Amino acid sequence: MVDVTEYEKQLDRLYAKLPKTLSVKERFEVPEPQTLIFGNRTFIKNFKAISDSLNRSEQHLLRFLAKELATAGSLEGGQGVFQGKFNFTVIKQLIENYIKEYVTCPVCRSPDTRLVKEERFRFLICEACGAKSSVRG
Repeated sequence: MVDVTEYEKQLDRLYAKLPKTLSVKERFEVPEPQTLIFGNRTFIKNFKAISDSLNRSEQHLLRFLAKELATAGSLEGGQGVFQGKFNFTVIKQLIENYIKEYVTCPVCRSPDTRLVKEERFRFLICEACGAKSSVRG
C-alpha cells in the first residue's frame, strides 16, 4: 500500500521542477520568408525576424540554408543573401525542415527549446519536458 502523504510530497516536488511559463504551440508563428531575386542572388528580406522568432542565431540558420541550397550565403543588414536563384517554396520548405530538426522537441513537439554545444556535439534541450536530444551539426 502506498503512503498518500509521501505520494503528495513527491508530486509537489515534481510540479516544482516544471517550467513556470510555456509558450503555446498555436502562438508559435514563423513569419513567411520575403524573398527577392535580383540578378543571380536571392535575398530573404526578413531573415533576422525569422531567426528571432525561432530563437536561434542568424549564423546557425544561415549555415543550414546555405548547406541545403549548396551555395554561398551571407548576412547583409538583417537580410540573408544566397548566390543563385531560389524560389519562395524552396526557401519556405527548408525553413520548415530547420524547424523540425533544430527547433521542435522530438519528444513533446514543443518549440520551447534551446541548442547547447557540449564539446563536439550539439543537443536540443526542451524547456517544456526536459528532454535532451542530439542534433547534427
